[in-house]
Amino acid sequence: ANMGFAEMVDCPVILVADIDRGGVFAHLTGTLDLLSKTEQQRTLGFIINRFRGDLSLLQGGLDWLEDRTGKPVFGVLPYLHGLTLDAEDAVAEQGDHDRDALKVVVPLLPRMSNHNDFDPLRLHPQVDLRFVKMGESWPAADLVILPGSKATRADLAFLREQGWDSQIEKHLRYGGKLLGICGGFQMLGDRVDDPDGLESNAGSSTGLGWLAMTTRLIAGKQLRNVQGVFLPADTAIHGYEIHSGVSEGSALLRPMLQLGERNEGAISDDGQVMGCYLHGLFDRAEACNGILQWAGLRGERAVDYDDHRQKDLDRLADLIEEHLDTERLLSVL
Repeated sequence: ANMGFAEMVDCPVILVADIDRGGVFAHLTGTLDLLSKTEQQRTLGFIINRFRGDLSLLQGGLDWLEDRTGKPVFGVLPYLHGLTLDAEDAVAEQGDHDRDALKVVVPLLPRMSNHNDFDPLRLHPQVDLRFVKMGESWPAADLVILPGSKATRADLAFLREQGWDSQIEKHLRYGGKLLGICGGFQMLGDRVDDPDGLESNAGSSTGLGWLAMTTRLIAGKQLRNVQGVFLPADTAIHGYEIHSGVSEGSALLRPMLQLGERNEGAISDDGQVMGCYLHGLFDRAEACNGILQWAGLRGERAVDYDDHRQKDLDRLADLIEEHLDTERLLSVL
């Protein structure tokens, strides 16, 4: 997926393979064989990741790989248990949680973005996080979160095709809470307009109608790191914005966040529905606790995900320093 970028900017490439999945030598040699000549030339060597056991037993295979390809193996990284890294474009497995945990449901949209928004919830001992897939029955929930999307109108149509709009309406009727993040926030309004066809075919889509606002997609993404206050709990919050939509309407007069001199997001009059453009809402324990308490959680045991992330990155860095030929790796880069 990233080789086109590497070609464009003339960037060297290292192939990294997950041996825990099996077939690692076929994986590496097969991938290399399928690359174009220029892509093969910019591929400098290999790293094998998540190895369990005695490295001496693997040495014969490493020697064979280098002989066959003419490219070096920069090292073998052992399996690091309990490591948590941002999920990016994959839905990570949920962690352990208390029996009476807050039930959080996220519909798994085909073009869902920013999966790592939910990593702090996956680690939270008082949260039972469930991703609902196409065709699955909808579980009972305390909180439903509509995630970000790379194509809001298309994912909104998919949500309706699954009948999830009716499920969410029932959820709200029974007193549940609903949170929209970025594209999910746009879906909560009355309409999403894409007159220039930035995400798909030009046109307009009727929103879910739970917040009195409309959104227009415009060229040029808004990109910023921000910090401020989650207003319902008066707690500090930080995160980042990356979106091309501009929302307006009376719902925005009751904001969810105060970010410096400007308001952000919206809260419904009954307080059941809210949303904003901010990603990383749950990364800091204080903000995570505030949002989950709005959703009905009692207690404050959130993981400070920023701190957790940094500690795990340090663990990974130590592992790399110990097991990779970093001097050789840096010299070729």
